[in-house]
Amino acid sequence: MRSSGILMHISSLPSPYGIGTMGKAARQFADFLHRAGQHYWQLLPIGQTGFGNSPYQTCSTCAGNPYFIDPDLLIEEELLLPSEVQAIDWESHAERVDYEFQRSVRFDLLYRAFLRGADRYEREISDFRRENPWVEEYALFMAVRRSRGGESWALWPEELRKRKRGVKESYATVLAEDMNFYIFLQFLFYRQWNDLREYVHSLGIEIIGDLPIYVPYDSCDVWANPELFQLDEQGRPTAVAGCPPDYFSEDGQLWGNPLYDWDKMRQDGYRWWMERIRNASKLFDVIRIDHFRGLESYWSVPFGEETARNGKWVKGPDHDFIAAVGRNFPKMRLIAEDLGLLTPEVVKLQRDSGYPGMKVLEFAFVPDEPSSYLPHRYERNCICYSGTHDNETLRQWLEALDDRTAAYVMEYLGAKTREDCLWGLLRAGMASVADTFIAQMQDYLELGAEARMNEPGTVSAENWSWRVEESMLTDELADKIARMTKLYER
Repeated sequence: MRSSGILMHISSLPSPYGIGTMGKAARQFADFLHRAGQHYWQLLPIGQTGFGNSPYQTCSTCAGNPYFIDPDLLIEEELLLPSEVQAIDWESHAERVDYEFQRSVRFDLLYRAFLRGADRYEREISDFRRENPWVEEYALFMAVRRSRGGESWALWPEELRKRKRGVKESYATVLAEDMNFYIFLQFLFYRQWNDLREYVHSLGIEIIGDLPIYVPYDSCDVWANPELFQLDEQGRPTAVAGCPPDYFSEDGQLWGNPLYDWDKMRQDGYRWWMERIRNASKLFDVIRIDHFRGLESYWSVPFGEETARNGKWVKGPDHDFIAAVGRNFPKMRLIAEDLGLLTPEVVKLQRDSGYPGMKVLEFAFVPDEPSSYLPHRYERNCICYSGTHDNETLRQWLEALDDRTAAYVMEYLGAKTREDCLWGLLRAGMASVADTFIAQMQDYLELGAEARMNEPGTVSAENWSWRVEESMLTDELADKIARMTKLYER
């Protein structure tokens, strides 16, 4: 089925609380998508953000981001008082997401909801815990970290760091109240998420979610499963993840995530991964596997290096992993984020998997060398993107082009000016043979550098902080997108 959608993260929604939430603003955006004739709403990972505020660096692969819990919905349930919400100076932190501010106010506010709701929803919470066993480990991890001032688990006492017999149970007893709080947060998150997803589905819209390939070192996942990662006897990484020098960075990207021990994972049929995908399948209709090429081979950088230059390619689980996913999830719809250095082996893995790959329009125009990202060269089984969260906005990209490349883009699109190219590129993506076309909301809004979501390889307050203004999501824009969508039969 030819279809299209829009990429915009929940954090970018125009709620009044300094960050997008799963309340009214999310439903209004779903209404906008419906009016615009879109079939998909694509999101970034919805987990609890950690280092650098990146949704790709979360403390748990299963836990949702408490910042997305909507205060207005809690007021409706009488879990919060209007005065408690209004006492916070949200307005001074509304233009972009201020994550430090969110950390300073959110958990105290949500703790008030916990005090009112823990007993009221005791039975429902008990059911949630039984259906989501991962939440126990997550809650203990968060409670211990909170009791120790937020320090990394690598600095915890050795008996707890190494999870010696009886120690975990002892801490769970002492920190039971805090554990119950973190479990309550996940109960609230999943309940609000399920309600939102049901509303989105009622409009005929499906949700594309994002599954990061790696997890951070300072995460519940590594602490609870050290044997699944490349760690030494002290629990320190022996090598970390990244990618080699490329379009984005001459030094490559040093992500710093611990690498998997794929041989160990293979012994139980990749059980940890299968549970992770199973949980994601409860949240999303389609799952994008981030850094898909890392399944064929991954860039391994010795721990302690300052850049990714001195890494090397190491063989990954390849077809064996894809076969395991197919056995466990025969009907699951997945997208292969197959960007980066695509060797013949990576191309073969993507084609053999049957997952659609990604084609990014901003990568298409190289005057001296026809690119596989040019729309006329697509195969049907792919997803065409105007750009991703790691790219410049279309307007920013067009403004920075050298004259020769700009002339090539204009000639390809039949455009007279660079300004005409923005909607020309959107039309080219819509008109392409790709089964699905996804554009960033920023591109339909014709926004520039101020709206870029992330600049890879950098840690900045600007990253992950862009928010759309409610006034931008007009009926006129939705109708314009809808006309183009209908014209190209999506």
